[in-house]
Amino acid sequence: MITVLVADDQAMIRAGFAALISAQPDLQVVGEAADGLEAVTAARDLRPDVVLMDVRMPHLDGLEATRRIAGAGGGPKVLILTTFDIDDYVYAALRGGASGFLLKDAPPADLITAVRVIAAGEALLAPSVTRRLIEEFATRQPIDEREALRLNALTPRELDVLRLVAAGLANAEIAGELTIAEETVKSHVGRIFTKLGLRDRAQAVMLAYESGLVVPGNPSPAARRGSRLRS
Repeated sequence: MITVLVADDQAMIRAGFAALISAQPDLQVVGEAADGLEAVTAARDLRPDVVLMDVRMPHLDGLEATRRIAGAGGGPKVLILTTFDIDDYVYAALRGGASGFLLKDAPPADLITAVRVIAAGEALLAPSVTRRLIEEFATRQPIDEREALRLNALTPRELDVLRLVAAGLANAEIAGELTIAEETVKSHVGRIFTKLGLRDRAQAVMLAYESGLVVPGNPSPAARRGSRLRS
């Protein structure tokens, strides 16, 4: 059972999301929050698997709430709900530890899928949109040398896998690109997360761009093939 906390300052939206989620046999809403402070407290006390987080809320916005929840360590994954697909707020949320984002006007089935995907940590939500967002903002800042040094902990094969993760490829697609077993890819991804202290693929993509491992607008041939597959 995947447990979910719904954080939104509008009661009708909270109720709608909660009803939709609760109708699924494998999902359970364990709490609701009307602002960012309530979300942080509820995430700590209820320890849900996923938090659906609105960006603009009173008392404490969704960005700072996300940073506090992610910074606590070992907490839930955060799925940002927004009305914007390319937005400074969303980028800041991803940097703050969010696992992905979803537009509020997305079909209900997409929300359900998103919760499951984020809980599993298996793939980025809407990889083409997320990748475009990260590329857009990565071009505005220099390479972070501290992030680049972190990559020294990885083997050449793990660097190959990280590049393809940053391209939005799923494990099966990475296995096909590198001609290795899918289970081997899963092992590589797990070691990458452990060595770099990453929570999920969203953070892995951020690191790949900010460290200079992947250059915006100039992915590897394999990454370009993956982009077409996942867009």
